[in-house]
Amino acid sequence: MKLDAMKRQGQRTDLTSNPSGRKLRGMESAALVGESAGDSQVQVRRYIRLTELTPQMLDMVDGGILPMRPAVELSYLPQEQQILLQDVIELEDRTPSHTEAVKIRTLSNEGKLDEAAIISIMRQDKPNQKTHFKLPAEKISRFFPADTSAKDIESTIIKALELWRSQNK
Repeated sequence: MKLDAMKRQGQRTDLTSNPSGRKLRGMESAALVGESAGDSQVQVRRYIRLTELTPQMLDMVDGGILPMRPAVELSYLPQEQQILLQDVIELEDRTPSHTEAVKIRTLSNEGKLDEAAIISIMRQDKPNQKTHFKLPAEKISRFFPADTSAKDIESTIIKALELWRSQNK
């Protein structure tokens, strides 16, 4: 809001000029606002871009459900497509990663974005959403010499499970 006010000042120079009296350009204004708020110029521009989101999508950002960078990419979508995406997010109970948001935006720009395309993108497995198992070291350390690497322990456990499975078919 401060940046928008600085851009609209017209003849006033007290808010939009540097100390030498020269009128500030948009990038300089964003840098000034960012500096006064403790953010970078890029971050200020991201905040401004978020104003293009539908209220529901903006609520997802504010609630920590949708991260900033994907939200900025999605802010370029027309409102109808943002609403469609929001429905898919609720249906799939997943939010797009930055990479997925870029794909969605690209399809939108190409005129190829529909519900099926969004669902297809959203259903792709993300590396950080795969199930991982952790075993406490104190529970398994008694089965291995102290100098055994984690990779060797994992390999041995996999082999033991394969043997167990083959014997219990």
